[in-house]
Amino acid sequence: MRGLTRRFGQLVVLEDVSFDLAAGRLAVVVGPNGSGKTTLLRCVVGADRPDAGEVLVDGRRCYETDPEMRALLAAALDDIDFFPDLSVAEHLELVAYAHGGSGRAVAEVVTELGLDRARDQLPSTLSSGQRRRLALASCFVRPRRLLVLDEPEQRLDARGREWLADRLLREKAEGTAVLMATHDAELAATVADDRLEIGVGA
Repeated sequence: MRGLTRRFGQLVVLEDVSFDLAAGRLAVVVGPNGSGKTTLLRCVVGADRPDAGEVLVDGRRCYETDPEMRALLAAALDDIDFFPDLSVAEHLELVAYAHGGSGRAVAEVVTELGLDRARDQLPSTLSSGQRRRLALASCFVRPRRLLVLDEPEQRLDARGREWLADRLLREKAEGTAVLMATHDAELAATVADDRLEIGVGA
């Protein structure tokens, strides 16, 4: 990102933020509540447009509607939607196939995330923790080179957080770049290579 700035009326949420993230590295975005962490992630994935500056992935500007960007970027933000009439397994299969993945990846991820018993349930019937796991599963069933996560540890129990840390370390080992906002200091210490601090001293 180069000179990223985002305003809402007179409120400046992000001002001249620049940062580089290499393949196989994980950066955590840290800052107090209201500092713009989620806004920054939304700008990175192209769901929100900055007022100034740009986000480049492999030298290309990142737009949510760009098929090439959608093919290499997977994200789980707070506003993720699910297909209401599809079961857990059907939702994941659609996401996987739409991005060139396979049914085999779906079966593996469903088991890894402990969603086997819920595989035939509709999203509306899931607990908040299961919905969070489904959001993460939607990222892991598809090919990706950049993974963007907004507080992925939320609503996960202790065992789920241990799994998440292990999975993020594997993502890095496979060459995926990961940008993540988190309030979990232990998780950040375990997986992070870089820190992007925003809103500090504001």
